[in-house]
Amino acid sequence: MAALVAGTPWMRIRVIPELAPPLIFRRHFRRNFSVRASVDSNAPVRVRFAPSPTGNLHVGGARTALFNYLFARSKGGKFVLRIEDTDLERSTRESEEAVLRDLAWLGLDWDEGPGVGGDYGPYRQSERNSMYKQYAEKLLESGQVYRCFCSNEELEKMKEIAELKKLPPVYSGKWATATDEKVQEELSKGTPYTYRFRVPKEGSLKINDLIRGKVSWKLDTLGDFVIMRSNGQPVYNFCVTVDDATMAISHVIRAEEHLPNTLRQALIYKYRDMGYLPQAMVNYLALLGWGDGTENEFFTIDQLVEKFSIGRVNKSGAVFDSTKLRWMNGQHLRALPSEELSKLIGERWNSTGLLTESEGPFIDEAVQLLKDGIDLVTDSDTALSNLLSYPLRDTLTSSEGKPAVEDKLSEISASLLAAYDSGELFGALEEGHAGWQKWVKGFGKTLKRKGKSLFMPLRVLLTGKLHGPDMGSSVILIYKAGNHGIVAPQAGFVTLKERFEMLRQLDWEALKQDHPALESAASVSN
Repeated sequence: MAALVAGTPWMRIRVIPELAPPLIFRRHFRRNFSVRASVDSNAPVRVRFAPSPTGNLHVGGARTALFNYLFARSKGGKFVLRIEDTDLERSTRESEEAVLRDLAWLGLDWDEGPGVGGDYGPYRQSERNSMYKQYAEKLLESGQVYRCFCSNEELEKMKEIAELKKLPPVYSGKWATATDEKVQEELSKGTPYTYRFRVPKEGSLKINDLIRGKVSWKLDTLGDFVIMRSNGQPVYNFCVTVDDATMAISHVIRAEEHLPNTLRQALIYKYRDMGYLPQAMVNYLALLGWGDGTENEFFTIDQLVEKFSIGRVNKSGAVFDSTKLRWMNGQHLRALPSEELSKLIGERWNSTGLLTESEGPFIDEAVQLLKDGIDLVTDSDTALSNLLSYPLRDTLTSSEGKPAVEDKLSEISASLLAAYDSGELFGALEEGHAGWQKWVKGFGKTLKRKGKSLFMPLRVLLTGKLHGPDMGSSVILIYKAGNHGIVAPQAGFVTLKERFEMLRQLDWEALKQDHPALESAASVSN
């Protein structure tokens, strides 16, 4: 399984669809390349993602799964999920279930595997042990595998001798040519043994990697390797090869995942909890090493299936950029249909205790007003809290707020309080946007102000801030929130009525002299 590797900044995907004898080359080169277990070029495309259930799904593993999924779907093939749980001490069913949930969340549905079934099962390696032993025995009978009775001490001695001679630390082949009599003698004594595969001592392996082209390795650097341990358990790479062959896997897409240190603990489930959308994660992972040849970076899963090709996977590495992922998530978030976006964020506000309801006109309007400032679902909490808050004291006493105070803000405040006391302002807000626009136009004429000189002081007095979303829409929403009782008590909401009471108690003369003048007003809140 592709995994995160700390300390190195690059990622590579390697795809190898052609195969020399399958059992020879799995062990030594597992981290560098993969091979397919079918030599029939006319066979239907069958690819697999084979995670080990020893933890949650890593970002690198998710990208490997995605590329397999896209390749299968683009070729009309099958995407197989196989659980490689041969590490009995670390593998857990809880981890397996977590991986399955993460893949399902990403929308990477598998055609065969746990929970789905298929003609090539079982799909957990722990349930295939009898098959591995059967194939090991067949290889033993054919002579491609032999018993090795070397002790651990002998093997260590071989390594030391190889190091002294500056040779690769490969098995010397001591039992490769043993007579039947010698083998039977050790068997009769009950000497533990492993099964070793015979590797040709000359020649090289040549493979056509669909991304890197033709690559080759000399066979004399490999040595005869173990496929079955002395306790009767098959070696992982032997299991993988048997599985790929018996499941008719046509292509193996693996990855060397080298992500920055800061991402080494990043797991898919954490990104979900942080407010990322599955479609954004899929879009971003696809772009780590692939592109359609245009400047376009926004893709739905269906568009990725349509445009994906192995030929456009890059040889060079790709750096995981969390800032870009966040930006991309915002693009996908705002591309959602209005009803779906309101439902998603409304449920978030309700679950986090900001609102007492999860749907309704107030939520719809609030989402439309605030969505441009939301890249992650979790950002919506801050966006709504900012709308409901009234940090007037901090704004007026800040250096940025000083020009507003000096621009006759106290006079505008007095006029605004008069409009509130007369009921004129709330009457306008009751009429919605049309009422607000009519009122604010008349209010500006009375003050002989317009544009920024009108709207900046109004924003400060009504919202307590110098910046924010559309002021008219904000004030109308604040008014509605105070009337409808939709805001939860713990949300820190300051109603319009409470804001006007705070304005009424301000000591403007003290403010102009840079004195802390809002202590009494600050106490007027819920």
